[in-house]
Amino acid sequence: MEHGNYRKTAFVNYGLIAANFIYFFFLEAVGSTEDIYTMVRYGALFLPSILQEGEYFRLLTAMFMHFGIQHIVNNMLILFVLGDNLERALGKVKYLIFYLICGIGANGICLLINLFSEDITVSAGASGAIFGVVGGLLYVVTINRGHLEDLNTRQLVMLACFSLYAGFTTVGTNNVAHISGLVIGILMAMILYRKPAIPDNKEDLDYER
Repeated sequence: MEHGNYRKTAFVNYGLIAANFIYFFFLEAVGSTEDIYTMVRYGALFLPSILQEGEYFRLLTAMFMHFGIQHIVNNMLILFVLGDNLERALGKVKYLIFYLICGIGANGICLLINLFSEDITVSAGASGAIFGVVGGLLYVVTINRGHLEDLNTRQLVMLACFSLYAGFTTVGTNNVAHISGLVIGILMAMILYRKPAIPDNKEDLDYER
């Protein structure tokens, strides 16, 4: 089998998906993921708690919280389909760093917007990190001549546009997190991704039969 056709298992991506579902079922066991007070109590993004209590951990915990089953299923489905591609492109450690920075960064920007806004909202979800994955893949696919494994630039652009459109036309969607995650993802991919070198001679290629 040629190494080029072998896809390594994306353990980090699967671990992130599992962590999201584990925390979701925990929240359902202690209350309800559709109850605002339960979500605030267990780590949702809430500006007063961060400013008054110094609970900056919410920038992280909010990434693993979702409002209802439909919210988490939609997010985890996209992460399942796309995340493994980016994990193989970046490597496991870089992918974990990438994902966390995209999610925390998007949440941080949401806080800044709330700080200068009259509306104080409760926010949760992996959308910032997931849009970061989309942005990262857009960069990686683009510099690989429009293709990466089974993905191409057109598919990713259409997915990003459709997802943003759905967000802007749906009430209660954190569009700031979506856009912020997308931009941070592109920037992080530019920093972390290195395009594999192509051997000059075919004899340099490693293969197995």
